[in-house]
Amino acid sequence: MGLDLSERAYRGQRWAARAALAAAGLAVLVPLAYGGVGGLLLLVAGVAGLGIGAVAVWWTLTLRGPLRWAAGFVALVVPAAVVALFAATLFWALLVSVALWAVAVWCGRYALRGTGSPRVRVMRGRKAAPPRRAVLIMNPRSGGGKVDRFALKEKAERLGAEVVLLDPEEHQDVTALARKAVSDGADLLGVAGGDGTQALVAAVAAAYDIPFLVISAGTRNHFAMDLGLDREDPAACLDALVDGVELRVDLGFASGRPFVNNASFGAYAAIVQSPGYRDDKIGTSLELLPDLLTRQQGPLLTVRAAGTTLDAPHAVLVSNNPYRTDDPFGLGRRDRLDAAVLGVLGIRVDSAAEAAALLLDPAPPGLSILTATEVVIEADREEIEAGIDGEALVLPTPVHIRITSGALRVRVPRKRPGVPQRGPRLDWRRLRKLAATVGRTAVHRRGHW
Repeated sequence: MGLDLSERAYRGQRWAARAALAAAGLAVLVPLAYGGVGGLLLLVAGVAGLGIGAVAVWWTLTLRGPLRWAAGFVALVVPAAVVALFAATLFWALLVSVALWAVAVWCGRYALRGTGSPRVRVMRGRKAAPPRRAVLIMNPRSGGGKVDRFALKEKAERLGAEVVLLDPEEHQDVTALARKAVSDGADLLGVAGGDGTQALVAAVAAAYDIPFLVISAGTRNHFAMDLGLDREDPAACLDALVDGVELRVDLGFASGRPFVNNASFGAYAAIVQSPGYRDDKIGTSLELLPDLLTRQQGPLLTVRAAGTTLDAPHAVLVSNNPYRTDDPFGLGRRDRLDAAVLGVLGIRVDSAAEAAALLLDPAPPGLSILTATEVVIEADREEIEAGIDGEALVLPTPVHIRITSGALRVRVPRKRPGVPQRGPRLDWRRLRKLAATVGRTAVHRRGHW
């Protein structure tokens, strides 16, 4: 249950809602008034340009030879021509409209968010005593050499941790190394490396119910980002050894393989299996996508989740807690890691028209967004390619994916940046109601909105 807002705070929200509506209206009217009938025609041309661009991108990805080059040319030229046409015709009115939209979005989110919500959320945890014997596995090549650049080994050892450096020249079983560390008396396991390595050691820590320390020394550090850790200074993560708190987060498993972020199947998973992908990502993708998107190659998938069946999606992403999908500035982030649900994102695009719908339709039929506690992925073959936290694997079908609630005890520094919170979704109907209210009689409880 939320708390009633004060009259003064609510008045500020009410006027912010009115400002948002006024700015949005002016953002539409200014270019129309400036361009007249031509402004309406430009709007139609803009929508048509987006559609043509999306169709051209589809042809670029599904064709080969001269037709691909022609489609790629159209995909670049048409949107650029539309932008140039708008800029040349509307001139200053376009800039004013963009500025007004920015004001409308800011005021609208301020009005709907309220005055007391923090912009950054720090997950609360229980205070934890320093470990007696911490063992940290570090990959010196991860993140372009962050272990050496930030002197992670030296700082960890000064704080009393034992460091196991992986040999860049030879493959080592990090799961076996983690298990040996536990058998030798480790009461905390940590990793400075990519998310795939993080997941393997995290599964060992979860199995033995000992704390796990994340050091943001990978390339992207998605898990560290969603834990609210400092990705710019991996050494700050080591502060958890002496001044840490403990969080309980979920852990995903795909046919027994652990993941802290996601498991992908379909076109992307097939592409990353290619030996040439790491050296030439764009070239390898362009070579394989025509056959994958037209179903001449690749498995025919069926996804079953929460009573829903997704037939023949081209790509499926199953995540440990759902990703944000309604905030373009927060894509790739998760609001929570302890909701005990999997996020499921499926994409199916069988034609150029469906590719255009993905861009123009607010609810395209080819995009499916679900949540579930268990997901089953079936296929027309005995094995399918999978990408588990960025690692290329082949798994037997059917693939059973589950989430284990609170399986992982994560040790994090007490002082850390936290997780930026998404702004509220712009709901114009709510803004209209808020703008039209008068006085305390209309004050709502925040929890009811």
